[in-house]
Amino acid sequence: MAKFGVFVKDSYKELMEKVTWPKWDELQQSTMVVLGGTVLITAIVALMDFISNGVLKFIYSLLN
Repeated sequence: MAKFGVFVKDSYKELMEKVTWPKWDELQQSTMVVLGGTVLITAIVALMDFISNGVLKFIYSLLN
């Protein structure tokens, strides 16, 4: 159990002293990049879904 306590103490020390946290402006910019990428990828997947749905409906209409 003592090893766990040392681990927690060392982890806390590393997070407070050794990690360089981003500034508020950098954090906002990174968030906007991630949000923009998410919206773009979502739009691409939705377009692919729409196109494949149309193609499959066309193929099924040929078989009936």
